[in-house]
Amino acid sequence: MPGKTERKVFARLTGTLAQPLNEALTHSGFRRSQTIAYRPACDACSACVSVRIVAESFEPSRNLRRVEKRNSDLLRNVVPPEATREQFALLRTYLDSRHAGGGMSDMGLFDYVAMVEETPVSTHIVEYRLRDGSERGRLVAAALTDELRDGLSMVYSFFNPGEDSRSLGTYMILDHVLTARARGLPHVYLGYWVRGSKKMDYKARFHPMEALTREGWEPLNTEE
Repeated sequence: MPGKTERKVFARLTGTLAQPLNEALTHSGFRRSQTIAYRPACDACSACVSVRIVAESFEPSRNLRRVEKRNSDLLRNVVPPEATREQFALLRTYLDSRHAGGGMSDMGLFDYVAMVEETPVSTHIVEYRLRDGSERGRLVAAALTDELRDGLSMVYSFFNPGEDSRSLGTYMILDHVLTARARGLPHVYLGYWVRGSKKMDYKARFHPMEALTREGWEPLNTEE
């Protein structure tokens, strides 16, 4: 945030207890990056709110149904956490278009390999491909997702910015929520949401949503 200095606390995920520790930390507002879990710890600031969608109670709005229909031609594949050059090429296109100058703007292939493959927890990649006459289809979006006992945690997602009319970022969240609901998983964890941040407005399109407070997870009204 402008004029603010970010502070974080970190925990290392290693050994046989990495999976249950990652689950416990996710429930406590942490996010995972490779073998590290982190959360904001800023003095006198609580703008970054950890949020999750209540998938078991979710019903898509009319707008979200339109997003789903626009992407009904995509092929969805769940693949192991193994980085590919095709995924990395898509990531670079995404970063150069949407996050130039950001913290990941200089990410190279080996950085991406580490992000995907250095994981001590149960995780996978969801690939979204557009039918183009080839056997596999053209990769247009991907999401690195952790498996939790109570849901799915979207670690990082990226997409082809040239397919802007598809609202692929929103669609990937919608797909994860519908998948979680179909599997009987109650939650989809989205990481952090900052009220008033245009870059995070898309998260506020999903209801019901809960926020982590000092009293625990509570219903969040994103329109207040």
